[in-house]
Amino acid sequence: MPQPLSAPLHPVPVLETARLWLRGYYPSDFELHLAMCQEPDFYRHLSPGPMPAEEVWGKFLRTIGHWTLLGYGFWAIEEKASGSYIGSIGFADFKRGLDPRMDDVPEIGWVLAPAAHGKGYASEAVAAALAWGQEQFADARTVCIIDPDNTASLNVAAKFGYREFARSTYKDNPIVLLERPGTGAA
Repeated sequence: MPQPLSAPLHPVPVLETARLWLRGYYPSDFELHLAMCQEPDFYRHLSPGPMPAEEVWGKFLRTIGHWTLLGYGFWAIEEKASGSYIGSIGFADFKRGLDPRMDDVPEIGWVLAPAAHGKGYASEAVAAALAWGQEQFADARTVCIIDPDNTASLNVAAKFGYREFARSTYKDNPIVLLERPGTGAA
């Protein structure tokens, strides 16, 4: 079995749910993620077309790098029953420079392969990530951005207490900015 990539300062914790593993990335996950990024049902809410390998690789490395610098990042989502890589979830600070400002606030995000849609995997993964995040961020505010036409992700976000606080534009596309207020201070 290949060894997951891990950051030397902050190892990637493994989270387990009933049907999923949230784990560090394996090098082989890149090709699987790249293939997902070529599927119209995957990228339709993320980009205007299939993402080129260079862009996907950069995003892949950026999300992994968060673990080293910030102590949080993205996990690969693995379906337990099949052992298949089916997407990613995690927290990041992408320094998007949006207005209103949300830099320096943990931003949760999730993407799943189209074959994994409609099975409740997003909710299962979000629940696990948020439970981990509440401890790590002292139950501070978290945010997310979602395409206004992505009803499925908006429903998942609402299920976990995310509420719209603004609308904006990111890379020339409309987005909904959502927040989940925390009860503590980071």
